[in-house]
Amino acid sequence: MIKRNILIASAFFSFSLGIAQQYGGMWIPTELNEKEMKDLGMKISAKDIFNTQKPSIKDAVVQFNGGCTAEIISPKGLLLTNHHCGYGQIQSHSTVQNDLLSNGFWAKNMSSELPNPGVTVDFIVDIKEVTPQILQGTENLQEPELSKKIAANIETYKKTQKIEDYQSISVKSMYYGNKFYAYVIETYKDVRLVGAPPQSIGKFGSDTDNWVWPRHTGDFSMFRIYADKNNKPAEYSKDNIPYVPKHYLPVSIKDKNENDFTFVFGFPGRTTEYLPAIAVEKIMTEIDPARIAVRDVALKTLDEKMRTDDATRIQYASKYASVANYWKKWIGEVEGLKKSNAVQKKKNYENSLAAKNPAIKTTIDQINKLYADQAPFALNNAYYSEVVRNAETLMLANIFSGFIASAEAGKLDEKGIASFKKRLASFYKDYNAELDAKVTAKLLALYANKTAPQFLPAGFAELKDENQNIINFEKLSKNSVITGRSNVNGASLSENIDKAFSNQENLIKSIKKDPVYELFMNMRNTYMKSADPQFTSLQTQIDALQKKYMAQQMETDKDRKFFPDANSTLRVTYGQVKGSSPRDAVTYDYQTHLAGVMEKYVPGDYEFDVPQKLIDLYNKKDYGIYKDKTGDVPVGFTATNHTTGGNSGSPALDAKGNLIGLNFDRQWEGTMSDINYDPRFSRNIMVDTKYILFIIDKFANSKWLIDEMKIVK
Repeated sequence: MIKRNILIASAFFSFSLGIAQQYGGMWIPTELNEKEMKDLGMKISAKDIFNTQKPSIKDAVVQFNGGCTAEIISPKGLLLTNHHCGYGQIQSHSTVQNDLLSNGFWAKNMSSELPNPGVTVDFIVDIKEVTPQILQGTENLQEPELSKKIAANIETYKKTQKIEDYQSISVKSMYYGNKFYAYVIETYKDVRLVGAPPQSIGKFGSDTDNWVWPRHTGDFSMFRIYADKNNKPAEYSKDNIPYVPKHYLPVSIKDKNENDFTFVFGFPGRTTEYLPAIAVEKIMTEIDPARIAVRDVALKTLDEKMRTDDATRIQYASKYASVANYWKKWIGEVEGLKKSNAVQKKKNYENSLAAKNPAIKTTIDQINKLYADQAPFALNNAYYSEVVRNAETLMLANIFSGFIASAEAGKLDEKGIASFKKRLASFYKDYNAELDAKVTAKLLALYANKTAPQFLPAGFAELKDENQNIINFEKLSKNSVITGRSNVNGASLSENIDKAFSNQENLIKSIKKDPVYELFMNMRNTYMKSADPQFTSLQTQIDALQKKYMAQQMETDKDRKFFPDANSTLRVTYGQVKGSSPRDAVTYDYQTHLAGVMEKYVPGDYEFDVPQKLIDLYNKKDYGIYKDKTGDVPVGFTATNHTTGGNSGSPALDAKGNLIGLNFDRQWEGTMSDINYDPRFSRNIMVDTKYILFIIDKFANSKWLIDEMKIVK
């Protein structure tokens, strides 16, 4: 009976995998699952998507500023991405007197577009598999020699390739080191802000609606790529001209229907679809809950201040959104892993593989033991990493520890010091030492209470009282050089970095005696001694076995078509426009409308207020060509595309390659798709091109931008 149940479970898992493969997967664009895409309704060919011999859709898709995705939508280099992807740039141009976050920004012509120093976009020129070259001579090597040889082979490969001066090559590992691919990249460095709706549209629903469907967020912003007179990459110059792309995306305002084919083209960040059951179990029951607990404390403390002080709200807006994003994602991930029975499905799959290949059982047994041995160290790693990341004062101390180490090793030249000072200036610009003293005090109390005694620094048991910590840490912060509240060399670091650095030797001595720095270094040194070496050593062994297990899966499961986990490289995912039924008696449509925005509207609310002009347009039903068959303006829609972080801003395209939406989120019930894609729950969320154009045209009166585009009616 037990054996029969296992077989039934295995059969069910194989069936669900078949469904997941039909819709899931993040495919390298040179290795598309073209037949399946066409079976689902695609009308173009794989060569139309990625082609190095003539213009193709890949020439309109870029990685935006190293993280998000963006796409070109006009012959003049007009770029579309998410509002939250451009949020940092919108914020940098904002002041209390000229609050572009609240008011929005729309250039009236090209000369009024705003430069963004340091912002880049990357085009992928070519992709080649280079596994034989990179793994040459590694057959009998183990770590760390294996990594050294691979790194050397990568450098050798790069040196043999002929590229232009403005191009670079990146070699990426796939399938846990079983394959390698080389990417030729062109980077453009003059990217200007063209337009952004007010955050009451671009961030409508804010944290309450984040990762949630139904969604009514106009999550888009617009930039433009500029180039030199030869259309080549160049640093910012007033003499640069709009970039002329090889290809730009036509923008469709056709109505959408359920089961329409769609695909998303972008740079998904990181997935781990091929982990063993024990790894998923640890994430679900230990690692994610630890991360969530730390961010809970940080977010609540920041929110209290941001709601009562506009200057703090603007100063911390981007940082708060960044912290909140994955906090909520992890909450949904835990629930989704439980709901989709991910751990048991993984175990069933492992059993089915082992029945075909007994060597896999040996690998799994070894992996299980390593994860069990690593568990206490991994949990401490999760708490320590999140506390240092979310307590800005500790993060600052960590930055200074790196600076001091480099200075004492004689590795800092004038250029390095200038770069470090620039980094500090950027940090202090959006740093409130008094507010973060409270955040840090609370997080230290959490760390003291949640960390096993063998991992705690001496004296940290005294930090378990949160209220007493707030009093004590405020005193430390006031007397701290690194927080900028105490002077060194006659100046505050937060107000006059150059003067504070006028005597570098004295500065370093002062930092070493700084009470906040001493506290952090005590915490860091204890972690580095009691947890990090053990965690890292075990992880190295786990990674080696994961590589072996990945190879065994691909060798054994001949019925499964494999795709590599996401790693911020260019990918295609595809599926169908579709609603969902994530819970008992709950069914969601695939489309939301402007009427839904007005249903959620709460005057003056932090998350659900809307501009008066949008209300007027709604009341007058002044929708122009942007309404759909219902007579309303569509705002968002969902589909079964398999997306993750980094796909933010990715173009959602129809069967003919026209732009129909802008990817910006996933449905909360399916955020576990980074680990366990389940077609029943996994939905990506996109803002509809009709809503984007409606806002540009009717709300912003920026028809000059519409006139640049090719509109498909």
